[in-house]
Amino acid sequence: MQYNEWDSTVTVEGYAAKPGEDMNPWFNHVSPGFFEALRIPIYAGRDFTDRDVIGAPKVAIVNEKFARHYFGNAPAVGRRIGLGGDPGTKTDIEIIGVVRDTRYQTMRQEPPRQVFRPYLQNEQSFGMTAYVRTGLPSDQMFPVLRAAVRKLNPNLPVYLMKTEERQRDDSLAVEKLAASLSTAFGILATVLAAVGVYCVMAFVVARRTREIGIRMALGAVTGNLIWLVMREVLLLAGIGVLIGIPLALAGTHLLGSLLYDVTPNDPATLVGATLGIAVIAALSGYIPARRATRVDPVFAIRCE
Repeated sequence: MQYNEWDSTVTVEGYAAKPGEDMNPWFNHVSPGFFEALRIPIYAGRDFTDRDVIGAPKVAIVNEKFARHYFGNAPAVGRRIGLGGDPGTKTDIEIIGVVRDTRYQTMRQEPPRQVFRPYLQNEQSFGMTAYVRTGLPSDQMFPVLRAAVRKLNPNLPVYLMKTEERQRDDSLAVEKLAASLSTAFGILATVLAAVGVYCVMAFVVARRTREIGIRMALGAVTGNLIWLVMREVLLLAGIGVLIGIPLALAGTHLLGSLLYDVTPNDPATLVGATLGIAVIAALSGYIPARRATRVDPVFAIRCE
């Protein structure tokens, strides 16, 4: 379970804050087993237990980013912190564990500094999020969970039940929509480009039917005739790539905010797109060129 998500000032024993430094990590009150349920490894120290209650010594668990920021390479377990930023703030909370960094509000947000307190030491709460790990499908598990909550307290509302996978999908909804639209427009643009190249090359080949017929009558090799047309196709594709790549690189910064786990100037993506355009252009030119070489030379010479 997880209670209270809020931003509060912290005082760290033995740490002198720099002027203007942000001393506001994210705080959460969680139950024993919270990290195990979400499979967040504890790198040092221990988890909370049922003995960490009000009246017992105050304890906390911090994430790696918090430990590195305030303690560097020194052990964080056993150090003390306090809630508040006044000079006289008591550092009466002992750090008993360090857990792995995790993303907090969105998938694209860098992991913040986090402090976890035991919910049994929380004197007030305004809401609770419960995490359940199960092997059952969600449509079977949700009614069981609602029934368990009603048994504890019929007046306790239960809302926003969703799987972890659904939560991840919801947090990336904008990115997925942008990716879908970009893919659709990219496919449409590619099809239009392929049709355009094919029509242009078909027109060029039709205009050169007599020339091709004469070359064939004089014994020209089929491969040479195809290359005669393909040179123009590859030249046009090369010019397009030379113009398109700089423009794409110049415009990638506009898409940076919509990308997740991919850099705007990803080399693999640029190389793949370039090769794809080259293959489509080659096929668009090869088809009319190959068709022209199958024309009867006598018929081709009589054209025009």
